[in-house]
Amino acid sequence: MNDPSIAVAVRAAHNAAAVVQDAARDLTRLPTFSGDYADIVARARREIEDAIATTLTNAFPDHAIVGEGGKVRDDRNANASWRWIVDPIDGTRNFAHGYPYYAVSLALMHGSEVTHAVVLDPLRDELFTAIKARGAQLNGVQLRVSACTHLEDALIGTVFPKRRSRKLESYLPSLNAMIARCAGIRRSGASALDLAHVAAGRLDGFWVTSIRNLDVAAGALLVREAGGRVGDFAGGTDFLKGSEVIASTPGIFVAMREVIAANVSSSANG
Repeated sequence: MNDPSIAVAVRAAHNAAAVVQDAARDLTRLPTFSGDYADIVARARREIEDAIATTLTNAFPDHAIVGEGGKVRDDRNANASWRWIVDPIDGTRNFAHGYPYYAVSLALMHGSEVTHAVVLDPLRDELFTAIKARGAQLNGVQLRVSACTHLEDALIGTVFPKRRSRKLESYLPSLNAMIARCAGIRRSGASALDLAHVAAGRLDGFWVTSIRNLDVAAGALLVREAGGRVGDFAGGTDFLKGSEVIASTPGIFVAMREVIAANVSSSANG
């Protein structure tokens, strides 16, 4: 993709990946569950975000960069119309445990619209990119969502709410209902990467009841530009302001929404 914003974002992601790999090697040298694990992971997240921010700021000094906790890194750009949404390690818990499923995620927003997306899987050297109205690619090859049209044939990704989350009680009925309807459920622990796999046709759908916008901003654009649908549980498109997301190939979006919405609402009313 010949685009200056994507070019800079890709460079930032690769710079971040180098830090990720160094930190991963540090983790493998420690005894399992060493007290130093948390410090290494926290330091890695800071260093990765710093590496990304330096690359982005050098290229776009007037853009805001939204990182850890949804905070703008430089208050001088707090009201900027262009905003980078950065998740330095999508799948932090996986990374901390050495589970090989995590990514670097960047999304560029203009106002309320996501215009550019980069998700880099450093373990598989897979680079997912998307530009609004210009399509999505994996390592330079055009992406398309799957052709699945029946929920019974679909492989679906999801995210479990945290064990103390108030969303857990309403989520479990939808999980049970989805298990009964689809071909299989996968919970991998990295939302942006899950959405990238929906865009690549490896997963047919994905849903989550408790999410931050930095977790899905880049992946959602990938899915849309690969021909998929993304919305909230009511089918609306303003999902970045909420915490509920469904993404899928068009052929099963309505079926997913009906199963999830019916069971979430019935649980809430019960």
